[in-house]
Amino acid sequence: MKLLKDLLYRTRLEEVAGDTRTPIASIAFDSRWAGPAGAFVAVRGTHSDGHAFIQAAVERGAVAVICEKLPGEMKEGVTYVRVADSRHALAIMAGNFHDHPDRKLRLAGVTGTNGKTSVATMLHELFTALGYTCGLISTVEIRMGNEVLPATHTTPDPLRINELLAEMVERGATHCFMEVSSHAVVQERVAGLQFALGIFTNITHDHLDYHGTFDNYIRAKKGFFDALPAEAHALVNADDPHGAVMVQNTKAAKSTYAVRNLADHRARIIENQLAGLQLNIDGHEVYSKLVGEFNASNLLAVYAAAVLLGQPQVEVLTALSSLEPPPGRFQVVRGRGGVIGIVDYAHTPDALKNVLNTIGAVCGDRDRVISVVGCGGDRDKTKRPLMAAIAAGLSRTVILTSDNPRSEEPMAIIDDMRKGLLPADQARAFVNADRREAIRQALGMAAPGDVVLVAGKGHETYQEVHGVRHHFSDVEVMKETLELLGK
Repeated sequence: MKLLKDLLYRTRLEEVAGDTRTPIASIAFDSRWAGPAGAFVAVRGTHSDGHAFIQAAVERGAVAVICEKLPGEMKEGVTYVRVADSRHALAIMAGNFHDHPDRKLRLAGVTGTNGKTSVATMLHELFTALGYTCGLISTVEIRMGNEVLPATHTTPDPLRINELLAEMVERGATHCFMEVSSHAVVQERVAGLQFALGIFTNITHDHLDYHGTFDNYIRAKKGFFDALPAEAHALVNADDPHGAVMVQNTKAAKSTYAVRNLADHRARIIENQLAGLQLNIDGHEVYSKLVGEFNASNLLAVYAAAVLLGQPQVEVLTALSSLEPPPGRFQVVRGRGGVIGIVDYAHTPDALKNVLNTIGAVCGDRDRVISVVGCGGDRDKTKRPLMAAIAAGLSRTVILTSDNPRSEEPMAIIDDMRKGLLPADQARAFVNADRREAIRQALGMAAPGDVVLVAGKGHETYQEVHGVRHHFSDVEVMKETLELLGK
């Protein structure tokens, strides 16, 4: 147990009613998780306000309440603390409770619209190959050495982050690589964490349902770099026009990487084929199993990050050539009849464009490409017509289907997408709200040598319809159908 006063260190205290020497056994921000001798942090969320559940937490045994507004009724024997920002206080308290595990390993955060999972996962693989015990916190999974745990969010809540980091330290980890989402920055999930390295991949149209405007989205990403300490490194993609903006106010040492522009670390694509990439990175030739310019950029980010973290250049380049793409990231599924399937997580306009341009580059032209594309429900609606327009413009045929419709009607989402289609696209565009049938339809249309792209869900093994998750895997459906059709 720790004393409440020690947990409150650096939490921007404004008022205290009670004894801060109270021993605390646990911290919770959901009243259902509150327990005896626990501290309850009342956080204002998008759907509910934790202040409404203070009494419920106290009834469950909480002996301390941290909030932005003190309740009208305060129970004797419970310490009530008013802070400027409950979210920030929760993150700081989580670090204090777990003795700051982020300071006992080298923590690297990856932010950007696209490429976060690929870069974080490949960094974990590369450092593991170099002999280190590492942790990974990503959209796809959480890794502690060789153990794999399921992930529920791109960036978990601060209690979970610190709990995971503490366990990684206990298991001997020296490094941890984690995705840092824009939501996580705004919601203070990474507040107080001491990053050794921050990486910016790119920023494009996404999450405007949450941030409201693109400028707000940029500011959210930039906030991660603004908080980096002077002893950290900030690595940004110089091919993205917003790269320089990200590090305008950072105290960290700045470095850049680029495939198309001048930068501290550069890569040149020698060959780009479905079998992989041949690259020149900082004057050294490297082969990779990954495909496409976007992956050349991801590989370069991994290389530059490893060098900034003190790894020998030659060893990094050697390990780089053995890296595998993460599941659902340009994952190739080959049929025995010559049809090529590709499953990719592309769920933003820019990511979809990158994948389709890559397929076009390695296959020769768009006339061999059939795309199956959907958009998620309860998310940014403005990108829906853009996704359909890109798919139609860079494919021979496009099938608009469901992604994770969540609480929305699938056909309503598809109707939003269809608004992006030009009159000339209508004859090449089909609608099939059943994702399984849409994939089967696309593969049924395909001839030997054709490429069928199924975009949007990637690694996910579920489909969420009306709030219920059902098992669904694009890769499984594609493999089963190719085998059934003999293609």
